[in-house]
Amino acid sequence: MAQVNNSPEHPDKTAIAAEARKLIRESFKASLATLDSPDGAPYASLVTLATDAAGAPLFLISTLARHTRNLVHDPRAAILIDGTDGGSGRGGDPLQGARLTLSGRAEKTDDPAAARRFLARQAQAGFYADFPDFSYWTLRVEGAHFIGGFGRIVDLAPEDLLIPLAGADEVLAAEGGIVAHMNEDHADALALYAQAFGGEAADPASQWTMTGLDPEGCDLLRGTAGLRIPFATRVLTSHDARKELIRLVDDARAKLGSPS
Repeated sequence: MAQVNNSPEHPDKTAIAAEARKLIRESFKASLATLDSPDGAPYASLVTLATDAAGAPLFLISTLARHTRNLVHDPRAAILIDGTDGGSGRGGDPLQGARLTLSGRAEKTDDPAAARRFLARQAQAGFYADFPDFSYWTLRVEGAHFIGGFGRIVDLAPEDLLIPLAGADEVLAAEGGIVAHMNEDHADALALYAQAFGGEAADPASQWTMTGLDPEGCDLLRGTAGLRIPFATRVLTSHDARKELIRLVDDARAKLGSPS
């Protein structure tokens, strides 16, 4: 069923922007649209996905790939993130599910944090990430179009999707250590987060890992399933992050009725 936004009520843009940010953070893969060289025809391909601290998409691609050659010739690109899970939405109609198209210009990044965050989310890429033909890219988002079902169709600006990083240098520098510490010493806390805030059932055979942390939340992964855990307050230092992660444990235990 085609999407037509003829609802008499205006969708809540603030709520939709939050849903769109969550969709980007939790997605494991996406469709990348580039302009074919040299004729400019549209070309779509599949890429695995991560995000930088602000929430912009990251992907790892080879110079041997057609989409990379296209981006070198013309950096304009779009990324479609599909949150319909193949059939979610009313009546199993995927057109009633959420999806987001990001548009902008793609560019290479040599930021070590980009590599760390990508490989934390896409561990299988570690096999080829150091090959000389591969490099990390990001999409500099210039606009977005979100569809979340009937009547929930909104254009979004970069400031609706990307979180500000001003003043957060200390926590961003400490991110790698915080993530490693949580994965090595506090897997039980991550499981609590997933159960209490993500509605996930406990599964001792398959544990959650933290893949990233930023001023407004942290990202968890189990297999190809991602979860975004928002913070109650913005964290700008490692001390702030520690306090917030402890608070989340307390809130999770209270919500689940678990002992302290």
